[in-house]
Amino acid sequence: MAQTVAAVQKWWSGGKSPFNLEYGKLMIWYFLMSDSFTFGALLISYGTIRFASNGWPDPNEVFQSFPGLGNGLPLLFVSLMTFILIMSSVTMVLAVHAGKEMDRKTVIKYLIWTIIGGLAFLSCQALEWTHLHHEGAWWGLNPFLNADGTPSNANFTNFFFTITGFHGFHVFSGVVLNVIMLIMTINGVFDRRGHYLMIEKAGLYWHFVDLVWVFVFTMFYLL
Repeated sequence: MAQTVAAVQKWWSGGKSPFNLEYGKLMIWYFLMSDSFTFGALLISYGTIRFASNGWPDPNEVFQSFPGLGNGLPLLFVSLMTFILIMSSVTMVLAVHAGKEMDRKTVIKYLIWTIIGGLAFLSCQALEWTHLHHEGAWWGLNPFLNADGTPSNANFTNFFFTITGFHGFHVFSGVVLNVIMLIMTINGVFDRRGHYLMIEKAGLYWHFVDLVWVFVFTMFYLL
């Protein structure tokens, strides 16, 4: 019994999980798994309502505008948004890699680029929401006709603003988290600790947000 207690104390003091993972990293994986259930429930609900409906708006008609270029450019603006988010994921990978190399200057550089990418995505989403709102779309309001020309109900806009807004909140949270990581990196916190594990954990969250966007993009803009 004493040996068992000693083994548990040794494991806990070392910050290791029962799966031989760093404890904080295990917890972020648990959080991401639970968060994926929430996104999954929302997207499954959306898919169920959509394919149980007799008609649905055509995304090529709903998302055909590009700020500054006008209409008639289906999905071009959301493609730009997707590209920005994917590139921010690339810069996050580079920041994590630089952290493993204990290269503080490179971590700072790529964290700044990741934050810029997140803010650019949020700005694009704000422009898209503003445009749709000017067209009369909002929670409970759907000005778009079904693809077959019949009147549509508000299910489309309700789900769109709820799910994309929920994802946007995650992006905003990720930007705030990365700003905190940037400040800590500039102040040399991770150098004093001797590792950049927090950057890796922030990277896991950021990649999760990017992965969720792939499903949101597919469900709303392509299908």
